[in-house]
Order: sequence, then C-alpha cells, then structure tokens
Amino acid sequence: MSILDKLTEKMARKVAQKSSRRGFLAGFGTALVGATAFPVLPVARASTGATGGYPGVAPQSTGNPEDPGDPTSCDYWRYCAIDGFLCSCCGGSQSACPPGTEMSPITWIGTCQNPADGKNYIISYNDCCGKTSCGRCMCNRNEGDRPMVRPQANNDTNWCLGTESSIYTCSTAVVIGLALEQ
Repeated sequence: MSILDKLTEKMARKVAQKSSRRGFLAGFGTALVGATAFPVLPVARASTGATGGYPGVAPQSTGNPEDPGDPTSCDYWRYCAIDGFLCSCCGGSQSACPPGTEMSPITWIGTCQNPADGKNYIISYNDCCGKTSCGRCMCNRNEGDRPMVRPQANNDTNWCLGTESSIYTCSTAVVIGLALEQ
C-alpha cells in the first residue's frame, strides 16, 4: 500500500471514531436551515431600483439631447414596437449589431414619437443574426403591431432572412426618417 493510501485510511478511521451519523445529520440539517436565511439578508439591489433598468445592466445615455433616454431600457422612445433582446445590452447599440453578428436586410417598421421634439419618426427594427440569443434585456412592446396579413409591421417573426445564419441574436432600432403628418 502506498503511503497516501495509509494516510487516507488512518484519517478516515479517526473521523469515524470521533463522529456519528446522527451528528452528521444534525450538522447537515443546521446548514440547510441556515442556507434558507440567505435570501432574507439585506443586499444592495441598486441595479433593479427605480431606474426601471435590467439587473446587471448599467444605465446608458445616447449623449445627444435630441435623442433622450436610456438605450438599455425598454422604455427608450425608439423601442415602441420592438420585440426581442436589446442589442444595446448585448455588445451592440440601439442602431448597431454586436461584433460577430450580421444585420438582417429584411425588417419590420414602426412609428415612434421622440419626446425631445414631439415628432414621429419611422423606426426600422433590424434583427442581428449569427450568434445565439444573448438573453439580456428582453423587451416586448407591441404598439402598432399588426396581424400577419401585414408582415412588414409584425414583430413576432424571425427576421433573420437574407443573412448567412438564421440564428437570432438581438434587435436594433434604427431611425429611418421623419414620419409624414396626417
């Protein structure tokens, strides 16, 4: 027998002589009860506070007073008809795909009002494709969503058509232009 085997056997026998099954079960039960108390301990939850953001995602700003809001928040004005994960939380921005993905040339559109100037803008919602879904900042706002008889205005379709990969990653919101007054 090797020296390691002899040492392990000696340690195991000492533990067995000085402990009991009942003592082990009592300690294990105490640990289980103690572990259930962890969720009630006070923890700083600033990322999910009154900002309305997503856990673990720091609020951002566009830096442009004519484009107000937080692109990582579902309340951002451009996201009035978006359905999917926000690219601004996945390594991209509100108008650019994350690295390693490709923007789909086929899109759905919506019209959103910019709170800075009160005007309506046409927004193109492009899916970014090529990697698995990033799984962060899910946003589903259906303002102006239309049934499938008008697919160009429906946000429930995988728009990763015309790209090398049909794997959906996230969605962008690109301003196309000013909407006409009615």
